[in-house]
Amino acid sequence: MALPFRLARTAVFAVVCLGLGVAAHVLGGASVPAPAMVAALGLAFAAAYPLSGRERSFAVILPLLAGLQVALHLLFSLSHAASPQAPAGHLHSGLVPGLGMLVAHGLAVAMTALWLARGEAALWSLLRRLAVRLLVIWLPLLRTPFSTPLCPSEPPVLRSAVLRHVVSRRGPPRAAAA
Repeated sequence: MALPFRLARTAVFAVVCLGLGVAAHVLGGASVPAPAMVAALGLAFAAAYPLSGRERSFAVILPLLAGLQVALHLLFSLSHAASPQAPAGHLHSGLVPGLGMLVAHGLAVAMTALWLARGEAALWSLLRRLAVRLLVIWLPLLRTPFSTPLCPSEPPVLRSAVLRHVVSRRGPPRAAAA
């Protein structure tokens, strides 16, 4: 896999993880400091890069995403608890989430993994189609001097087929014999 393509796929995965994690924590009433966001982006990038070399299925994406959700939750909770503006009775005040938060994280992981798996399938399908199209275009141009030509220089001579039950009524009317 080419390095720029691999880095782009990894960056998309990391940004999706970070964006959803930060949005969920902000909607839950927490704030996420910038250093925690940078650390979370690096963590997601480092976790996704080794797996970005080829197409991944839902079964591979789901556990990776679940592990990253746990790591990002802990990172955001620790950074939020360490910040001076953290309110005391807030949802993220402890490291152990409640049942509602576990359900929310599980639903987010499942939906995001399904979304990313469908995107993976679409991307790789598009790349396979593009490769076939490029082969069709470039293969005739990549002939060696010793290869046989793909197209013969002269078209084959077509033999006429005699059809027994043909009625030919095309052309001008025949002259009547007078």
